[in-house]
Amino acid sequence: MTTFLQLVVNGLVIGVLYALVALGFVLIYKCSSVINFAQGELVMVGGYVSLNMVLYYGVPFPIAVLVAVLVSIVLGMLVERGVLRPLVGQPLTSVIMATIGLGAVLRGITPLWGGAGTRSFPPYFPKETVNILGLPVTQVNLYAMGIALVFVIIFALFFKFTRVGIAMQAVADDQQASLCMGISVKQVFAWSWAIAAVVAAVGGVMWGNVLGVDLFLASAGLKVFPVVILGGLESVVGAIIGGLIVGVVENLGGGYIDPLVGGGTKDILPYVVLIFILIIKPYGLFGKRIIERV
Repeated sequence: MTTFLQLVVNGLVIGVLYALVALGFVLIYKCSSVINFAQGELVMVGGYVSLNMVLYYGVPFPIAVLVAVLVSIVLGMLVERGVLRPLVGQPLTSVIMATIGLGAVLRGITPLWGGAGTRSFPPYFPKETVNILGLPVTQVNLYAMGIALVFVIIFALFFKFTRVGIAMQAVADDQQASLCMGISVKQVFAWSWAIAAVVAAVGGVMWGNVLGVDLFLASAGLKVFPVVILGGLESVVGAIIGGLIVGVVENLGGGYIDPLVGGGTKDILPYVVLIFILIIKPYGLFGKRIIERV
């Protein structure tokens, strides 16, 4: 029982980080109906920028995080303006291939500044374990979980209660009606990409502190994709709950099944769960059912 609880707690820690990155997927899809397959590369950029600012330029960690966020905002807006906006009205395949190509470009360019090897942040967060309800948990994981959880709550509240967030919801519901109400759809698209890039940057910093910074951070996008589909592409709440579910399932698979089969199930088990959920609920746990009149 203790092992089970330990795996669940560690899974919840990772699940919060998954939920944070998944919010970026959801924000972009809700506003523009675009699935950003380069979200994982934006996570990697956030980790690289913050770490390089600390190691190469001696910048204090909080300022390095701020620089990473600002760089991500600029990058997100440039991508929306230079890559996605010219593709408005074009076939969906073109948009998807553009985001995949963008991810490949970022994976090739980013390691030129600092190399592709794994590097670690200085020990800003203690790595000793503490006992929570009798379970040993690494402190750096708790800090990462706490910070990620704060940002998840902030962005959820932002999306629900702020003027920009409400405009994003309006655009997500009906772009034509939003234009008639005086909402700048293009500006909302830019905001959605900027906010998604900020989410990715914070996720990259937190994951970098836990796992180190390297090209592997780019795989966050693929690992988070089951989270987004499971929770529902349009649902902020679904991204949070989906992240927690996938984190726990992944950890339980790694703890109980991997030792029996020699490894590998930790990475594929979330996709297996995803398939079963989609068979029952094709739009995800909190996705909206789309009905079209033919």
